[in-house]
Amino acid sequence: MNLALNLEMDGTAILLPVRAQPRSSKNGIEGVHDGRLKVCVTQVPEKGKANKALLKVLQTALKLKRSQIELYKGETAALKIFRIHEISRDELYTRIADAAGQSR
Repeated sequence: MNLALNLEMDGTAILLPVRAQPRSSKNGIEGVHDGRLKVCVTQVPEKGKANKALLKVLQTALKLKRSQIELYKGETAALKIFRIHEISRDELYTRIADAAGQSR
């Protein structure tokens, strides 16, 4: 299955579009919906708690170092963009597919 994910480049970094689902029953990547990676977190969206949880879920699921990922846009919105550094687009696709339980 091909991930219909809209990954864009920003210099050497990759912009990963995410749809955040706070107050979920579990933390994890739920797949791709409307060109965005759907990420569920149990935290509530207040005082940056859900954003921190999202970062942790993405970092763990995609096997990234903390220095490789940052919230780029959408601090207070459900639709967010994360900047990911020091990884190739193909490698990121592979890790996303593995984390979402899908093959490319």
